[in-house]
Amino acid sequence: MLKNITIFVTMLEDIKSSVEKLISLYETEKQRAEAMAVELEKSRKEIAAYKEKLAELDGQIDNMKLQYAFSGTGDSALAKERITKLVREIDRCIKLLEK
Repeated sequence: MLKNITIFVTMLEDIKSSVEKLISLYETEKQRAEAMAVELEKSRKEIAAYKEKLAELDGQIDNMKLQYAFSGTGDSALAKERITKLVREIDRCIKLLEK
């Protein structure tokens, strides 16, 4: 009878040890997952910032193309003036359409 109790106690200790090991592994993986989630969010923000910068640079390229197209001679001041006038006129048209 005592032998059976000893075997039972040993089995319980083994189970307890296994459960503790599983809990430890779970906590480790949970921390790893949280760290990865933070890194993922950081990467998403970086991607959004890069996309915004790319759109800004594309806009600058388009503006430079327009400047060259409108100036014909490469005079950027004259082209900027023409573009500014066109933008104002477009803004006025949009305002009229909104009314």
